[in-house]
Amino acid sequence: MGYGTGISVKRREVFILEKEKFRLFIRDKSFYKMLLAFALPICIQQIINVGVNMADNIMLGQLGEIQMSGATLANNFINIYHAMCMGMGMGAGVLTSRFFGMGDQYSMKKAVVIMYRLEFIIATAFAMSALFITPRIMGMYTTDPEIIKAGVGYLLVSVPTFYLNGYAVTSSVVLRSVGKARVPMISSICSFGVNIFFNWVFIFGHLGAPRLEARGAALGTLLARCVEFTVTVGFVLLKDTNIGLRIRDLTMKTGDLIKEYIRISIPVLVSDTLLGFGNSAVAMVMGHIGPSFVAANAITMVVMQVSTVINQGISQASCTITGITLGKGEIRKAQQQGITFAALGFIIGGIGCAIINIISPAVISIYNITPETEALAFELMRAVSITVFFTAANSILTKGVLRGGGDTRFLMVADILFLWVCSIPLGYLAGLVWHLSGFWIYIFLRIDQFIKSIWCLFRLKSRKWIKKIKNAQRQE
Repeated sequence: MGYGTGISVKRREVFILEKEKFRLFIRDKSFYKMLLAFALPICIQQIINVGVNMADNIMLGQLGEIQMSGATLANNFINIYHAMCMGMGMGAGVLTSRFFGMGDQYSMKKAVVIMYRLEFIIATAFAMSALFITPRIMGMYTTDPEIIKAGVGYLLVSVPTFYLNGYAVTSSVVLRSVGKARVPMISSICSFGVNIFFNWVFIFGHLGAPRLEARGAALGTLLARCVEFTVTVGFVLLKDTNIGLRIRDLTMKTGDLIKEYIRISIPVLVSDTLLGFGNSAVAMVMGHIGPSFVAANAITMVVMQVSTVINQGISQASCTITGITLGKGEIRKAQQQGITFAALGFIIGGIGCAIINIISPAVISIYNITPETEALAFELMRAVSITVFFTAANSILTKGVLRGGGDTRFLMVADILFLWVCSIPLGYLAGLVWHLSGFWIYIFLRIDQFIKSIWCLFRLKSRKWIKKIKNAQRQE
């Protein structure tokens, strides 16, 4: 029991670790080659996902702000679920990457089976909510009846995607955690083509299909999720050898790993769920400011996603690399890697800031929006360009290094504290009480990103983020 199988840390080793000075950047080419191998497929997948979102927004934007805003607000509810799926996947991924470093396939199987069972429960809860209380869900985000109508149609068509997307997302994350990032990337490429084609068909009513507008976008996404589910989950259960999970293993007993799963993985689920609800609360604030703010934010969200694809790739890769490194018992190496990852985060944030400022005018000009919305979009773009600098480092530390080290409870507290105590109350006051400009509303709504990036640097320096993880005991 320890950081890896049969490894304990002696006092002398701890003393050396505390006193040793680390470089800002690792001078080992093999580290960067490994980082590229893990991060590149994830970055490509993120680019594809952003492309899908951008295509949806552009297509719906041609129909006017109502359809685009309805789909955007409906997706805020779906994004709560997506955040929970990422939490389930990343929580299990912390365990599977560590067990992969230990060479313990049996424990990896159990962690994935627990994740799949939890996923079914949560998917069912969201699907039933979307099916039976759809108008109430949309009513939380806006009071505009036309936007509510468009969003209701989108959500009803999207009900099956809770199961399809949930299993695809969680399976993708655990595959990345054991070095199989190419499979989710291939899955995304396949679903991308399906999504774009059927969106074009059903949104506008081409090739003899009915013109469904926002519902057409949901239908195109549903068909794409079918492809994504088939490729990703099919690979996990039929082809993958790193985890080695098969259909017959889905009924295996997992009781001996439940306690460790709860200790490590559940805080990740809670943290990402609260993040999802927090982002949804942010959307509620924006929705009640007015339709123009919703439409402007929909445009800026896509641009921010474009600017952070590299950051997201490195974030998920750093979680996997940290877990594998600690699974092998290489504690000093993990600390040095963490410092380098943090430095890369600020560099990437600066690049993202520059990208946003360069592409903003061209992106905004694509949309069929009012002059008021256009002016607001430019304000939000300026705020996003500042925010993304801190978001990059924050994401790599919270969703990557510290999470890979098993420091999930600390991160859960940080998410609760800064999002719900700072960002949401200040954003509410800025938008609905003080009536500040769009720039300052957005800055206050994302103030947690500024605070957490600094907070987590101190946590990284303390080395308290490196936690022990117990593996399962084989039961024949």
